[in-house]
Formats: sequence, structure tokens, C-alpha cells
Amino acid sequence: MTKLAAVAANFTRDLDQNYALITALAEEARERGVDFLVLPEAAIGGYLSSLGNHGDTVKTTTKSLPPAIRLDGPELTRVREIVGDLLIAIGFCELADDGETRYNAAAILDGGQIYGSYRKVHQPLGEGMSYSAGSGYGVFDTPVGRVGLQICYDKAFPEAARIMALQGAQIIASLSAWPAARTATAENLQDDRWTYRFNLFDAARALDNQVFWIASNQSGTFGSLRYVGNAKVVDPGGNTLATTLLGSGMAVADVDLDATFRTMRAGMFHLRDRRPDVYGPVTDTAAAQLWQDLAHA
Repeated sequence: MTKLAAVAANFTRDLDQNYALITALAEEARERGVDFLVLPEAAIGGYLSSLGNHGDTVKTTTKSLPPAIRLDGPELTRVREIVGDLLIAIGFCELADDGETRYNAAAILDGGQIYGSYRKVHQPLGEGMSYSAGSGYGVFDTPVGRVGLQICYDKAFPEAARIMALQGAQIIASLSAWPAARTATAENLQDDRWTYRFNLFDAARALDNQVFWIASNQSGTFGSLRYVGNAKVVDPGGNTLATTLLGSGMAVADVDLDATFRTMRAGMFHLRDRRPDVYGPVTDTAAAQLWQDLAHA
């Protein structure tokens, strides 16, 4: 059996607060026998304080932006010291080798090594004013199996998860700083339309690709954003095995990866039954440009 866990928690610009929270979460995970712990997007330094074409979403300013760190920098080294032999996925703002370009990034690591990293491809609203976009997806061999990483808005694009499934991902870790709707927000955030979409995407992407899906998220508030929590573990049938709902916490589930895959894929195996020969428009650049033109019309 493998124990998977997803975290909903509030991370800010205060790195000492972040390290203390990571320490507490790692201790809880060890006590509960967790094998793989997924922390939220921007767990080191917090996310943007607002979205849209205002506030801190201006590429030329450092006002309220999270600290930009390198994969081999002291921040991730500190995290690796904290987690020891616990395997985690964690989000942060990555600084490129040019010393200027920033990426919304995630890495999977433990005290011994960094198994892989990812730069967010799909950017919502004004996020592109603060971060550059990544250009691809990877799947990484880890002590719990083959794991793919994606961040927040990526989950709205089925192609992202499908690429990783085709690369043999058994688990996809989806790290988020997913807020409630900015307008007509529901009084109870669990009923908010953006909470609904967050949860629907998690179930759909797990079922689409018949993989285990671990969705972490920020919780509470930061700047103008109110996060919806709802960290969860979803099985390859789209069933939520554990969830935090709105609150901060840790959703933990025991899973038998091999037995579950045999059962879920015994009849209908979505990857086997694909028809790539009729999917041309999905990657047709002319069609994509047409949709972009219509969106801006």
C-alpha cells in the first residue's frame, strides 16, 4: 500500500512562516505514515496578491512578488533538510539562469535529491505579466512510482494530463493557488462556482487518464484572493478518496496502485482505446490561431 496526501494551507511572503508550516506538515505526514505529500502552488513565498492587469501583476516591478529562487538555491536546500526521507511536491517561483526570467514552478524532491521540476504552461488572467510560461511536461521516476507535475490552471486543459499519462504517469500531482470567483462569489465558498470547477476538473482528469490525482491548494486569504482549499486524493475512477473541503488540513488516502490500475483498466482502458488518427485539430496550429482570433474579436 502507498499513502498519498494532499495539503490545503496558507503560505505567505514570510519564508520563516513557510518553513515552520512545512516542518509541521512534514511531521504530521510522518506520523500518519505518508509516502508522498503534495504541498500547494507557491508554498515557498506565496502566490501573487491579485490577478488581472493591476496590482503586483506587472513584470517590471518587484512589488509584492514572491522571492525568485533557483533549484540549487538555499530555499529548496532548506526544504530538503526539513523533509528528510519524505517525498514531497512543492511550488515556488523559479529564477532562470539569466537571473531575470521568473517561472511559476514546482519540484518533486526529498532530502536526498530533486527528482524533477516543472514550469507552469497555462497562465490565467494577468499571470503572464509576472511569470514566463513553461514549454513542456515531464514525468519523473520516484520512490512511489512515475509522477507528473502540473500547476493550477493546467488542470483545465485535458491535453496536459493526457501527455503525462502517455508518458506512463501513475500519479499526477496538481498544485494550486485556486481562488473563489472574483464576482458573484457564493456566501458559502464550498458552493462557489470556481470551487465546483476545481473539484470537477480533479475528478475528470483522474478519470480521463485513469491515474491517481493529488490536488493541493492554498487556503485562507492572501491579498485580494480567497482560496477554496479542497485538497484531495482522487482515484483512477474519478472517486474522491479524501478531501479537506474548505479548511486547511491534510487529505490522506491509502492506495494500492497496481491492484487499482488492474481493476480500473480491466475493461475500458482509455489510453489503449484512443483514436489519435482523428485528433488532428487538437494540435492544428491554424485552428488554434482561429480560436485565438475569435477570443479577441
